[in-house]
Amino acid sequence: MSIDIEENKLSIKSRYRPEIDGLRAFAVVAVIINHFNKEILPNGYLGVDIFFVISGFVITSSLYQRPSKNFKDFISGFYERRIKRLVPALSVFVLITSIAICLFNPHPGLSLQTALTSLFGLSNLYLLKQSTNYFAQTTELNTFTHTWSLGVEEQFYILFPFLIWFSGFGRQTKNGARNLFLIVGTLTIASLIGFLYLYPINQSEAYFLMPTRFWEMASGCLIFIGFQKRKSIEQFLEKIPPLLVLLLIIGVMYLPMNLAIASTISVVILSSVLIASLKRGTRVFAFFTNPKVVYIGLISYSLYLWHWGILSISRWTIGIHWWSVPFQVALMFGLAFASYRYIETPLRKGNWFGKRWKTIVVGGGVIVTLSGGLIALGKPLKGKLYSGKDFTNSITKPIEFKGDITGRIAKDCHSSNDKTIDALVGANQITNQFIDNCLSAKSERPLVAFSGDSHSLAIFPISEVIASTSQYDVFSHSRDGCAFPAQGEITRRHCDEVQSSVAKVMIKEMSNRKNGSFFVATSYLNSHFGYTGVHRRQFKKHSDGSRSSVDKNLVRFIDASKKLAEKLRNINASLILVAPLPQHPGFIPEICSRQWFRPSPAGTCQKTERNFLERQRKHILEAINALTMEVNNIYIFDPFDKFCDKKNCYSTRDNTYLFSDDDHLSKEGAIMISNDLLSMINQINAQKSNTNN
Repeated sequence: MSIDIEENKLSIKSRYRPEIDGLRAFAVVAVIINHFNKEILPNGYLGVDIFFVISGFVITSSLYQRPSKNFKDFISGFYERRIKRLVPALSVFVLITSIAICLFNPHPGLSLQTALTSLFGLSNLYLLKQSTNYFAQTTELNTFTHTWSLGVEEQFYILFPFLIWFSGFGRQTKNGARNLFLIVGTLTIASLIGFLYLYPINQSEAYFLMPTRFWEMASGCLIFIGFQKRKSIEQFLEKIPPLLVLLLIIGVMYLPMNLAIASTISVVILSSVLIASLKRGTRVFAFFTNPKVVYIGLISYSLYLWHWGILSISRWTIGIHWWSVPFQVALMFGLAFASYRYIETPLRKGNWFGKRWKTIVVGGGVIVTLSGGLIALGKPLKGKLYSGKDFTNSITKPIEFKGDITGRIAKDCHSSNDKTIDALVGANQITNQFIDNCLSAKSERPLVAFSGDSHSLAIFPISEVIASTSQYDVFSHSRDGCAFPAQGEITRRHCDEVQSSVAKVMIKEMSNRKNGSFFVATSYLNSHFGYTGVHRRQFKKHSDGSRSSVDKNLVRFIDASKKLAEKLRNINASLILVAPLPQHPGFIPEICSRQWFRPSPAGTCQKTERNFLERQRKHILEAINALTMEVNNIYIFDPFDKFCDKKNCYSTRDNTYLFSDDDHLSKEGAIMISNDLLSMINQINAQKSNTNN
């Protein structure tokens, strides 16, 4: 989103072009429509890409033949204008919205951290670090997700003025424009290649990083320089009907998501052409220069800021419905109007302190002061502003579970990189103390040992149900983000060592018991081996996250399961792999509880389309089912149908939460399928006994 709404007014050679503000209006409206409802304008988010092109064009035109005494004068003037343009509106938006989200979100840490980083132009990097998927439903709940585009532009503005000055363009040297064109052109090609390379293997990096977005803003820069030095280019592009170009842009916004790369490139090219072809006498020019349309363009920075804040807080409260849209739109435009008239305009045009360095210092001081306020909201005032009722008693978090049968506590059987929740306290193998805490009893009975990532932690209650029969002893282990059985090094510390240690120690324990022991491997397979899974890049062997790498890692998981099953066969034991369970992107406990400000939680809280979930796990299920045909002591436990009917899968049933978050079972969800697993174990042992007899 451009932060240079009126920079084109400052160009010395070129007069103000109101049609550029009209194009901004088109872009921001496209973004807003998409954020209201993706089905109406699926690729409306490409409006941000249009802004990037406009920004490159306008900032270059505003610096063209701008008089500067020296580099210090040039650079200080540039950053003074950026601060006056950006800081006031952003600061007010961040302050008000941060307080508002604390009223409705009991855990606003992610939003507040995004807000904090947005003040320094770093929210795109923070969101990338959080493995944010811009297109995920949960992204809509972060009230400051949209500030990523400001971060990209601000980082562009760190580099761009240096290119302008040292190329000679800013000093108005004879070959300055040519030098800038060659430098920016070279960087544009490199940036585009980086975008094309990264997008298929790491969409988030391609989306959020400035180097892979540079080519879009640079396109606007190149089109401006081309106009100044090659009139033939401008004359050629002027012949292209702008209505045709505009219709093509709208058409691109309806292309399927699997053509996202082509859509992005097309919009950037078409936007550049449209800027060139918007000339007087055309219908599109008349539309874009309509005073009302131009005004929307003028307020588009504030409108962009506030629209997402309104939509995000609406999703935390009343939701977005046909009847609420007029009020939400009116609130967006009302706040944008107030911001533009009373904050943006007077502070941008005013001479704050007479000297540039004072403006820069005060602007920085405002940012630092506001940052302190955000930190206070997130730490000492944490939860104090929340106006809803506590709902946490309705959901038992897996790590808080305590077994009534064995007296074991889930957190004592969980390990992690985070030492505050690491029962191994940094050890890279299972300790005797850990075994004492997590093995229900020493006896001759067969042992059912559970191991895996946090999804193994989530089914801890099942082990208690199995222990209650007195037929089996149980052991439980879980480690954050670490699949079981281990298949080699991953980026998380000690995953391979700890999970291998679990296998070794428990196989030895099983060998001293009667036949009929089991290893139950429960991992978030959709994340480790799903084509869009968050954990798919953890594996050091194949880490680029591409489809082929995911498939290779899945093969390695299958091989690791075979090796474990072979060791278990030698002691008459078996391996049970838990198939991928349903996951519910729309189920977030914080927004799925009834509150005074949320009388009717969204429908996505309760259910997710079954076909969607089946497609996600199809290739994984095929691989592990094929494994059971090859290895006779590997079995699949797949309670998927327990949570689903023919059309949907459910996160709640009869007002009972079956999940504690979007993918982990709750205590009630785990207990609901516990007898199914117990029956399966008993049936396998009964069949083996009959075979042996």
